[in-house]
Amino acid sequence: MTVSDQTLAGTEVADGIVLTDVAASKVRSLLEQEGRTDLQLRVAVQPGGCSGLRYQLFFDERSLDGDVVRKFDGVGVVVDRMSAPYLTGAVIDFTDTIEKQGFTIDNPNAQNSCACGDSFH
Repeated sequence: MTVSDQTLAGTEVADGIVLTDVAASKVRSLLEQEGRTDLQLRVAVQPGGCSGLRYQLFFDERSLDGDVVRKFDGVGVVVDRMSAPYLTGAVIDFTDTIEKQGFTIDNPNAQNSCACGDSFH
């Protein structure tokens, strides 16, 4: 599944995953704080949580067989081949308000989610 990168209303789309400009900027800032240029943002779906599946976002230096790697405004985003179908069309953003700070994932594939928003089905 390889779709070329496209620009869409201030975001870049690759393989059905969207990383907003705000999220890409935050990732870049975090990597600069760590002084690491060898890390990429890995987005994965794992079993767990109260709804069945949970998202994982973490910095990773590994390259696994079947990984889909794309650049969003200079930020490397990695998705493993098992997680990719669950993340098609998902929008990863970063929110920084008085109420909440952190990465958010708006996933059209999620049929329902738990009350805390940490897992989905």
